[in-house]
Amino acid sequence: MKQIICITCPIGCRIMAGVVGGKDIFFGNKCPKGIHFAKTELTSPVRSLTTTVRTAFPGIPVLPVKIDGEIPKGKTTEIIYELSKIVITERIGIGETVAVNISGTRRNVIAASNMLKEEGP
Repeated sequence: MKQIICITCPIGCRIMAGVVGGKDIFFGNKCPKGIHFAKTELTSPVRSLTTTVRTAFPGIPVLPVKIDGEIPKGKTTEIIYELSKIVITERIGIGETVAVNISGTRRNVIAASNMLKEEGP
């Protein structure tokens, strides 16, 4: 059995999950979302990722970005490394693409702020 803290909602249930006698066992969740989260966490954990990338603009040295969906948990370090190589040189805004298919995940990195567009010339 493995203890998993559910991050689906603010309650943060401590779910005990595992396989006993060939049968999936889950307890400690307060809603059905916890079971789904625990199953995913045991078989193929995924995460959302928000971070920043560097820019070429002195007044705004970094731009907040996010992945447009969930990524495999094991790819997080690789993606952060890839993002560390990026420098934004154009004035982009919310939702505009920063990187396509980052680390082969079929997910794109998009701007999460309009701060570069609002800065002016």
